[in-house]
Amino acid sequence: MAKRYDVDVNKTPRFEEKSGFYTSRTRSRMMSKIRSKNTKPEILFRRVLHAQGLRFRVHVKDLPGKPDIANKAKKYVVFIDGDFWHGHDWNEKKKQIKSNRAFWIAKIDRNIARDRQVNADLENRGFKVFRFWASDIKRNLGRCVKEVLNYLAEPV
Repeated sequence: MAKRYDVDVNKTPRFEEKSGFYTSRTRSRMMSKIRSKNTKPEILFRRVLHAQGLRFRVHVKDLPGKPDIANKAKKYVVFIDGDFWHGHDWNEKKKQIKSNRAFWIAKIDRNIARDRQVNADLENRGFKVFRFWASDIKRNLGRCVKEVLNYLAEPV
């Protein structure tokens, strides 16, 4: 069943060899190396939060979007988004896509729309949503952690 979003999203073209997709073993092996869970930035962020004394759950299935880090009692969730897959600097980056543009632009536009919808759903449930780019975690880990800690230090 297709998920409905509040915003209009592009229809993603199907995987077809005539569209530039190859279903070979080589392509399958390449794509299997791309992680969606437990990425290096995510693990690094979790280690630092844990060292600060915070306790949380990872990939909580009963929350929208399956947040990378969540604490239901303290009402916060953290997503660590891959720069390409979630459209970091998307207006600039989509101009650089050379192959299979129709698929990738539609796919990432849909990911961005889904991220907005997930944020809205979580905020409606009373959660504070943090979204960090993987590149920000790599460059400014301290600032990202401090943002979460500052939220938790605020009086309720």
